[in-house]
Amino acid sequence: MEKKDIESMLSEPAKIKWACRRGMLELDVLLNNFLERDYNNLNNEDKRLFIELLELPDPELFGLLMQKLAPVDERQAQLISRIRQYARVG
Repeated sequence: MEKKDIESMLSEPAKIKWACRRGMLELDVLLNNFLERDYNNLNNEDKRLFIELLELPDPELFGLLMQKLAPVDERQAQLISRIRQYARVG
């Protein structure tokens, strides 16, 4: 995703919410729980990283969140771990 697109999404929360709607129910629940409960606590760098994750295809994002695929770096690993905390939130 281009930097200007990420900046646009940062300033328009509805776009981020829309991007959290996925083709897999598991991803919908996990991403929306995180968005509603913790996204606003992220610093801008981590918000950008979250938006970059939303650009991944569903199978790749699901693999990362279910620990079937390895994160590309420590920052991504930390954010994924933080998102995973919302897997069981009702």
